[in-house]
Amino acid sequence: MSDPRLTFKEMCAKYDVTPRTLRYYEYIELLHPEREGRARFYGPRECARMTLILRGRKFGYSLEGIRQWLLIYEKEGTRAQMKAWVKSADRQLLELAEQRTQLEQTMEELRRLRDETAQALEKD
Repeated sequence: MSDPRLTFKEMCAKYDVTPRTLRYYEYIELLHPEREGRARFYGPRECARMTLILRGRKFGYSLEGIRQWLLIYEKEGTRAQMKAWVKSADRQLLELAEQRTQLEQTMEELRRLRDETAQALEKD
């Protein structure tokens, strides 16, 4: 029995992405659907890749970073990809921590300015 394939429309619906996004992921070679005439079909491999792409985006990775990581699997296999993932995740965690610090500082400044403005309004 062959694995089920998704059509272009089904793929968009399953992963809640726009047709434009899906076409772009194909254009930058993150996805490689099977083609039959003008129709595109996505098998288990492409579904797995899409899950990884969306997860990577959620964690703040660039599309180029995701593409490079996916290429490791194709060229060097699972173990090399997993090693690269651990290193990349460590770097990303540091970057996200820095972003969180910056965000907390920005929020504190905004609160301070808001409070000062609210106090000035109360004096009038």
